[in-house]
Amino acid sequence: MTNKTSNQLLKLLGVGFGIAVTIGGTIGTGILRKPGAIAAQIGDPIIIMFIWIAVSIYAFLGVLCAIELGVSLPQAGSWYVYARRAFGNYFGFITGLTSWLGTVAALGFGAYTMSEYIILLLPNLENYIQIIAIIILVVLTSFHFLGTWAGGKSQEILSFLKAVGLIIFVILCFVYGKNVDYTLLKATAEKVQKPALLFGIIAALQSIFYTFDGWHTASYFSEENADPAKSLPKSMILGVLMVIVIYLLVNAAILYVIPMDLLANSKLAAADAVLLIFGENSAKIVTFFLMLSILGMLNAQTMFAPRVIFSMSRDGLFHKAVQKVNKAGTPSVAMPLTSIGSILLIISGKEICGVLSDIATFFFVMSYAAGFASLIKLRKTEPHLARPFKVPGFPFVPYFLLVCSILFLVGAVLQDLKSSQFALIFLVFSYPLYKLQVWTTKI
Repeated sequence: MTNKTSNQLLKLLGVGFGIAVTIGGTIGTGILRKPGAIAAQIGDPIIIMFIWIAVSIYAFLGVLCAIELGVSLPQAGSWYVYARRAFGNYFGFITGLTSWLGTVAALGFGAYTMSEYIILLLPNLENYIQIIAIIILVVLTSFHFLGTWAGGKSQEILSFLKAVGLIIFVILCFVYGKNVDYTLLKATAEKVQKPALLFGIIAALQSIFYTFDGWHTASYFSEENADPAKSLPKSMILGVLMVIVIYLLVNAAILYVIPMDLLANSKLAAADAVLLIFGENSAKIVTFFLMLSILGMLNAQTMFAPRVIFSMSRDGLFHKAVQKVNKAGTPSVAMPLTSIGSILLIISGKEICGVLSDIATFFFVMSYAAGFASLIKLRKTEPHLARPFKVPGFPFVPYFLLVCSILFLVGAVLQDLKSSQFALIFLVFSYPLYKLQVWTTKI
C-alpha cells in the first residue's frame, strides 16, 4: 500500500482545474490536424458537421456516465478503477493498460505534431523533428516533478489561452474569410480519392473520436479533488459543453474559409485557413498559438496518464515501484515511464507516428466501452453504493453508448485493420501479461 504520510496524491484541485483539464485534455492536435483528413474521407460539409454533432452528443452523454462513476468511486485512474470494481482484476487490468497505452500513443502523436509546427517556424530543423518531439516530452515531464499545484495552475493558464485563441480564430475566419487568395494553397491541391461512404464515415468517426478524447479527463483526478461530489459535475459538464461549442465553431469556420478540394489536401487546416486570410507572416503567428494549444493538451496528458498505472500499481496490477509519489504529489515513477513509452513510439519511425492517433482511438473507445459496461454492472451488483450524481435516462443512456462504442470498434477493425491490429494483438497477450503480473506480485 501507499505510504499514508508522504507517498500519496494530494487533495489540491477544484472546479477551475476540472474545467481547465477537460478543455486542455481534449482540445489539441485533433482539431488542428483532422479536418483535412475528414474532408478527404467524406467530401460533404453537411455530412461532416452532422458527424461532429453526433460525436458531440456521445461525448456529452459519456460525461454524465463518467460523473456518476467518478463521484461514486473517487479514486485516481478513471476507467480502470470502475472496470476493476465492476468486473474484477483481469478486466480492470485490460482496461487500465488500454487506457494508459492509448494516452501514451496520443502523447507521442501530440509531441510529434507540435514538432511539425515548430518546423513550420524553423524549417532548417526539419531533419530533427523526432529529436524535437522527444525534447518536448522530456521538458514537460521535468516540469511536472514540481508537483500537482504547479501542474494544475499551468493547465488553467494554458486552457484559458487556448479557448480565447480559438474563439478569436473563429471570429477572424467568419469576418475575413469570404474573399481570399486560394492560389496560396493551389500547389498542394490534388484530386483525393474518397472511400465508399460507409468506410469514409467510419474513418471520419475514428478521427473525431480521437479529437474528442479527453471529455472524461477530470475523472482521473477525483482522488485529488477537495470535494468531488460537488466539483466533478460542475467542471465536467461545463468543460465538455465548452469543448463542443468550440469544436463546432472551429469546424464551421474552417469549412467557411477553405473549399472542400483544398481542405481534403490540408495537413494543418487551421494554419492553412489563416494563411489564406492574412498571408504567410500572419500564419506564422497563428502557428505559434496553435503550438501553445497542443502544449495545453500535452500538459494534461502528462498529468493524467501516469495516474492510471499509479492506481494499478497500488492495487498490485502493475510493478510496485510505480505507486511512488513525491512530496509535491507527482507520481514520480509513473510519469517518466509514461513519457518513455511515448518516446519509444516516436523513435519507431515516421510510419508509426502516422498511425499513432488511430491506435490511440481504438484503445480509448475500448476504455469508454468498459466504463459504460461498468456503470451498468455496478448499478445491479452494488445498488446501495453512494451515488451523489446519477445518470439521467438510466439504463438507456449507458446501453446506447455501449452499443455505439462496440459498433465503432467493429467498424474500425473492418475499415483499418493496420491500426487496429496493435490493440487486437494486445488483447491476445493480455491474459498471459496479467498472470505474469499477479505471479510477480506474489514473489
